[in-house]
Amino acid sequence: MKRFIVFTVSLAFFLGVVSNAYAIDLGNNYITSAANKAGYASNTDETTFAATLGTVVKTALSFVGIIFLSLMVYAGFLWMTARGESDQVDKAKKIIIQSIIGLAITVGAYSITAFIVPIILTRTAK
Repeated sequence: MKRFIVFTVSLAFFLGVVSNAYAIDLGNNYITSAANKAGYASNTDETTFAATLGTVVKTALSFVGIIFLSLMVYAGFLWMTARGESDQVDKAKKIIIQSIIGLAITVGAYSITAFIVPIILTRTAK
């Protein structure tokens, strides 16, 4: 079980890290001139708290997906190698049910946050 946890955390670390793609300045000051034409200062950083929080949430949801997938593979492995032992099959079923419930709770919380909260904010802002 210790190896499984180490494997899951390592997989989540290597695959779940979200990185931003930045524009590359090829030496001709294209980005600076585009910012000046758009009305921004050449050294403007438009990253807001909401954008940073969105990146954190995306990263956390990536980790949840990786953990869900790892648990499903682990439970499937347990079930396939049970060799008729009902205790191991019951353990695998329990892991599958609990991981699906956890994923449903996570997706439900994200859905409420993404769809209902903006509606409430627009109606209360009037």
